Amino acid sequence: MPDLATPARAVPALAIEALTYTYPNAPQPALRDVSLRLSPGELVVLAGRSACGKSTLLRAACGLVPHFHGGEIDGRVEVAGIDALATGPGELAAVVGYVAQDPETQVVSTTVAAEIELPLEMRGDPPSSRARAVEEVALALAIPHLLDRAVDTLSGGELQRVALAAALVTRPRLVLLDEPTSQLDPVAGDELIWLLRRLNEEWGVTILLAEHRLERCLAAADRVVAMSSGLIAFDGDPRDFLTWAQDADTALETPAARLFSLCGLEPLPVGVRDARRTLASANPVPPEQSREEGVRPLSITTLTSSDLWVELASGEIPRDVLKSIDLEVKSGERVALMGRNGAGKSTLLRTAAGLVDPVRGRVEAPGGMALLSQNPSDYLVRERVGDELPGDAGMSALRVVGMEHAVDADPRDLSGGERQRLALAIALAGRMEGEELPGLVALDEPTRGMDRARKDDLVQLIGELADRGAGVLVATHDVEFAAAFAGRVVLLGDGVVIADGPADEILAGGWYFATEVARVLDLPRVITPEQGAAALTNNAVALLSAIRQEVRHQGLPSSKQPDDVALPPAMRKQVRPQGAGEEG
Repeated sequence: MPDLATPARAVPALAIEALTYTYPNAPQPALRDVSLRLSPGELVVLAGRSACGKSTLLRAACGLVPHFHGGEIDGRVEVAGIDALATGPGELAAVVGYVAQDPETQVVSTTVAAEIELPLEMRGDPPSSRARAVEEVALALAIPHLLDRAVDTLSGGELQRVALAAALVTRPRLVLLDEPTSQLDPVAGDELIWLLRRLNEEWGVTILLAEHRLERCLAAADRVVAMSSGLIAFDGDPRDFLTWAQDADTALETPAARLFSLCGLEPLPVGVRDARRTLASANPVPPEQSREEGVRPLSITTLTSSDLWVELASGEIPRDVLKSIDLEVKSGERVALMGRNGAGKSTLLRTAAGLVDPVRGRVEAPGGMALLSQNPSDYLVRERVGDELPGDAGMSALRVVGMEHAVDADPRDLSGGERQRLALAIALAGRMEGEELPGLVALDEPTRGMDRARKDDLVQLIGELADRGAGVLVATHDVEFAAAFAGRVVLLGDGVVIADGPADEILAGGWYFATEVARVLDLPRVITPEQGAAALTNNAVALLSAIRQEVRHQGLPSSKQPDDVALPPAMRKQVRPQGAGEEG
């Protein structure tokens, strides 16, 4: 137990020394000689590829490893001075809150209010104190309207916020979050990150946040810890992390950092504001692009809905989830279905698959439909990956999603991203090499738990499915992923289609449903780092002028303002000499 005579700030929020851990029957350790120390009041981002050890580290910090998962462990783990290896998760819950990658596995109550109140009830808080705490945390997370809802009526994003509320309601010293924005829409994701920053600054809560979508959280972080193969590969500030990632693993670069890398610009930006400051006076020209890119003749309808209305029960009162939806998806199309949490995306996919009955109108998938739902655990029923997908067709599916190495593993021991890929393989097994595809392939939040490299693999798979004639409809909150795969975006808002158009129009020029590069450059039809680099390269003169202005603003003597010092070689050759019609 912590020494009460020691000032609270002198006790580390988390102290890990020489921690090595191996899951039961695993061939190699998930963590290897890990040492980490978090001071009170730090906000630390935990980065790394899928299955690198991030989730295992969080489980060790809250006592689930080894008390729940078993296995072999060596080393030391202390949370707020409490020995986590000698103390069970129940006792540690007084000082640490934990939100898992799969929030549906944490929820045990029937209503939202009861779920949030449960930790307070278990520690014996009086009713009035519990009611106040539930109301405050619900307001902080913008979910007071959900308090009376049954948990089984919530969307994935709503469930994620409820799990977070239950973790925060006790006001723990340390909060551990495993991809908390993975199922949140862009607005809710940004609000959550800045809520965590506020809790961190005003309450002094220490936060350890594992996340793949680093563009959402680097600007708020004090520090970044990156893991690789169970080891800590980097520990430092966010800007240094981006420089490290540029050389060590480009899959960990943010889109804005990737944009700067492609242009050879430094320093790499930790967020949109930082990037815009560097490019403050540049006037990049949008690159020439063919509007026919990725478009093929479309003739076969793979999904059609007409005047589709769907009601779902919310307590005793049914509510309209989809309202007069008219939508078509053609063969070969790659469509991103986007919108805020609760907008009706999952309901639309489930209705198309025949899992929900409409109250009016119709929806049809004439060529058949393969559906991957939000929760990969729904697809996993065996104790061995190879038994989930037996035979040559199963192995073929595992190879396509990069999971052939895990054929002997227990699905429950896989990382969240690996389970997601395994579920995808199950949904498409036998349909990817030589066999008939369904007319429509529908994926609901398929990138949950995936690093960027695996998302790139999924982009390639989606392209292959579309090239073979399937219509591909993907419900996603991941704007960067949508920009990479989609030719078209359908945006839902409160059960209605509010926008339907080319991806490079819908994902550019906005605040939330826009990529990081689009928010940095604010150019029409520029949504990816590659398009942004082309735009900047097309106007190297203006960029050089902007960099010079920044140098002058910093007050450096004129002798330290050479014409080309800050301009990358690839762009420098495009600048005309002084006196050639352009002012130097």
